[in-house]
Amino acid sequence: MNSGDTAWVLAASALVLLMTPGVAFFYGGLVRKKNIVSTVMYSFMCMGLVGIVWVLWGYSLAFGPDISGLVGNLEFFGLNGVSADSDAGGGQAFMIFQCMFAIITPALVTGAFAERMKFGALCLFIILWVTIVYAPLAHWVWHENGWLMEFGALDFAGGTVVHMSAGFGALAAALVVGRRIGFSEQSMGPANVPMVMLGAGLLWFGWFGFNAGSALAANGQAVNAFVVTNTAAATSMVTWLMMSWVVDKKPSAVGAATGAIAGLVAITPASGYVGAMPAIIIGLGAGVFCFVAVKLMQRIKVDDALAVFGVHGIGGLWGALATGLFVGIGYYSLEIGRGEQIVNQLVGIG
Repeated sequence: MNSGDTAWVLAASALVLLMTPGVAFFYGGLVRKKNIVSTVMYSFMCMGLVGIVWVLWGYSLAFGPDISGLVGNLEFFGLNGVSADSDAGGGQAFMIFQCMFAIITPALVTGAFAERMKFGALCLFIILWVTIVYAPLAHWVWHENGWLMEFGALDFAGGTVVHMSAGFGALAAALVVGRRIGFSEQSMGPANVPMVMLGAGLLWFGWFGFNAGSALAANGQAVNAFVVTNTAAATSMVTWLMMSWVVDKKPSAVGAATGAIAGLVAITPASGYVGAMPAIIIGLGAGVFCFVAVKLMQRIKVDDALAVFGVHGIGGLWGALATGLFVGIGYYSLEIGRGEQIVNQLVGIG
C-alpha cells in the first residue's frame, strides 16, 4: 500500500471499530431496562477478547499461509512476520482492519441470546467463535488460496463471512438456549428507543468504513462502495417503514433503524461490484425479505431476542445472491457468465 491507501485503511479501521459500540447501543436499547448494561457489556467484551485473540492466533488462522484452502497455519502467531512498514504477512494495516471485522461478528450473534447468558459462558463463546468459526470462514472467502475464493464466490466486505455466519449462528444459539422466561407473556422491550436510534446511526456511519474500506485503497471502488452503501440503506429503511405501515398500521422508529441496518447488511457483499440502481433493488429486497423474516420468527415464537437471524442471516443471504444477479451492472465488470456467477454465489451461500 502507498501512504494514502494506508491512511484510508487505518481510518476505515477506526470507523469499523465504532460499529461495535453501535451494536452495543442498538441492542442495549432493544432489551428490557434491567438488562441494558449487561447487553452493552456483551459487545464491549468482544472488543477486548477478540483484540487479543486476533493478534495471538486469529489473524494467522484467517490469513496465514494456506492449509488445503481451509485455514491458515500459525506462522503469523503473535504477528510474527507481519510488518508495519510493508505488505509482508499482509501488513499490519490490513491486519488491524480485519481485526475490526472479527470483533463485530460475535457481537452481532450475542443479540440472539440477550438476557440469557452468564459472563463466563459469554467469554468462552467469543473466543471459540473467532477461533473455530470466523477465522476459517474468512480464510475460505478472502485468502488468495481459500477454497471459496478460488471457486469464484464474491463477497466484497463480509455478507457471508460476517453477516450470514452471525445470523445463522444466532438462530442456532436461540434454539439451543431457549426462550426467555415470560416470552410471549410480557413485554420484552424496547426500553430505550433513542438508544436504538443512536446505535443505528453509529452503525450506518461506521459501515462506510466497513464497505468502502474493503477496497483497501483510496480509489474509485471505495467511492462506489460508499455511494451504494448509503443508497441501499436509505432504500431499505423507507421500504421497511412502508411494510410496517401496511402490516402494523403504523411506522416506527425501531422499524426505521432496523430497516436501515437490513439494507446495510444486504449491500455489504455487493458494494464493490454494483452501481447505484442495483443498490436500490438490493435495498428494496432487504426491506421486504428481512421484514417478513422477522415477522415469521415472531409468529413461530423463536426467541431470537434482537432479530439477528431475520436481519443479518436473511439480509446477508439476499445480498450474497444479489451480488451474482447484479455484479457488473453500473460498476465493475463481470468476467464470467452471469449464470455461472450465480452458481458460484449459491455455493458460497451453502
